[in-house]
Amino acid sequence: MARQVKFLQGNEACIEGALMAGMRFYSGYPITPSTEIAELSAERLPRIGGKFIQMEDEIAGIAAAIGASLTGLKSMTATSGPGFSLKQENIGYAALTEIPLVIVNVQRGGPSTGLPTAPSQGDVMQAMWGTHGDHPVICLTPDSVKETFDLTVRAFNLAEKYRTPVILLTDEITGHMREKIEIPDQSEIEIYNRIKPEMGDEYKAYKVYEGDIVPKMANFGEGFRYHVTGLMHDETGFPSNSTSNAGILMDRLMAKITDHLDDLVDYEEIGIEDAEYVIVAYGGNARTAKSAVKKLRAEGIKVGLFRPISLWPFAEARMNEISKNVKDILVTELNYGQLKLEVERVVRGNCPVRFFGKANGEVLTPEQLILSFKEVL
Repeated sequence: MARQVKFLQGNEACIEGALMAGMRFYSGYPITPSTEIAELSAERLPRIGGKFIQMEDEIAGIAAAIGASLTGLKSMTATSGPGFSLKQENIGYAALTEIPLVIVNVQRGGPSTGLPTAPSQGDVMQAMWGTHGDHPVICLTPDSVKETFDLTVRAFNLAEKYRTPVILLTDEITGHMREKIEIPDQSEIEIYNRIKPEMGDEYKAYKVYEGDIVPKMANFGEGFRYHVTGLMHDETGFPSNSTSNAGILMDRLMAKITDHLDDLVDYEEIGIEDAEYVIVAYGGNARTAKSAVKKLRAEGIKVGLFRPISLWPFAEARMNEISKNVKDILVTELNYGQLKLEVERVVRGNCPVRFFGKANGEVLTPEQLILSFKEVL
C-alpha cells in the first residue's frame, strides 16, 4: 500500500480528500480564503475525467453542483462568508430534494465583505439555521490539515449515505496553515456510494424500502424518470399540497439525523476523565485551547478540553453529562458566543457557562485564554 507524505495547506488537503472520496464535479466562484480549493479542482479534476466549472456567482455555483449530483457525480462547492449566505436557499433545496452535496465554507471575518483574509468562526449558527424552514443539517469542523482531509472524505460519505447536503465548516486558520500529513492509499479509505435502484424496479424517487428512511437514488439519464421540485412532494417527486403528506416527508427528513446520532455525533476529549473545569473549543481555535489546557495541566489545574467535531448535530448528551461533574465550563470562539448558546441550552444550569472570544480578525493566544480561564480560580 503506497502512502504519500505531503506538506499541505488545509485547503489543499480538502481537495486531496475530496478526490479520494470520489469527487468528480466542482462548481463555484473564487472567494478568499477558499480560492485554493477552486484552483486545485480546476487543475486536478480534468486529469481524472472529472469536471470543473467556474460559475458567474455563488448561487449558480451551488446550483450547478446540485445538478451534477443528480446525474450521479459526487459534487462539491466551496466558498466563504458572503458566498455562504448566497448559497443558503439552494442548501435548503438540496435538503428537501435529498440531493447529496458537500459545501465547504472557509470562514472569514464578517459581516458583509468584512475581513477577507482574517479568521473567524462567525458562521456557526448560519450553518444550522441559515436556510429557511426546518431541515436536516450535518456540519463538520476540523482543527488540523490532516483532519481536514479526513473530514472531507467523511462529508462525502455522509452526503451519499443520508442523501443530504453536508457542510464542512473550516476557517482561515485551518484553511491556510501548512502541516505534514500522510495521505493513505486509496485501498485504506472507506468509501460510501449512494444506493441506486435496479433497472426494472417500480421506481419512485422518494419511496423508502424495507423500513429504511433514505430512498434509493437513480441518476438522471440512466433510464429512470422522476421529478425533482422544491415544493413539498409525494413519493413520485411531484408536488403535493397535502399537509398529511408534508408531515410524513418532514418527519422522515429530520429522522435521517435524529435516528442516527450514534453515527453522526463526533467529538474529541482531552483530560475530561478527572477534569474539574472544561474548555469547549472547535476548529482552528481549538489549537489555542489545546495549548492552554496543556499549560494549565502543567500547573496542576485539572482542566479538560471538549472539542466538537460535528457541530451539527451537536453532542448534546455528552455535553450534559460532562457538565454534571465539573465546576465551570468556558466556551471559546472567534465570534461573540454562537456555540456558547448551544452549550448553555444543553447544560441546563448544571454548572456556570462562561465565554471568551474575539471577532476582530485576530487569533486568540494560549496566554489570553489562560488569563480568562483563571478569572474563576
